[in-house]
Amino acid sequence: MSATSFAYMEIIEFIAAGSTPEQVIGFRPSAEAEQRLEALMDRERDGKLSADEKMELDHFIELEHILRMAKAKAREMTRPPEETTRQG
Repeated sequence: MSATSFAYMEIIEFIAAGSTPEQVIGFRPSAEAEQRLEALMDRERDGKLSADEKMELDHFIELEHILRMAKAKAREMTRPPEETTRQG
């Protein structure tokens, strides 16, 4: 399984398990996924990223965006009602 597939499966399994808003807020990628992302970013900085690695890095960036959006929504869902109506 490629690192991209691993990262996707990690998130899919997390969602499929019936995550609560609190679990979404607290979700962190595995150490393996974080190490792979760091390695890809290092290779990009050094100008040594292959086309496949660029695609993999782009996937990680998409996943990061999705997670940030999910965490923002989960935080909104866990706010007390009076705070939600004042800001909405």
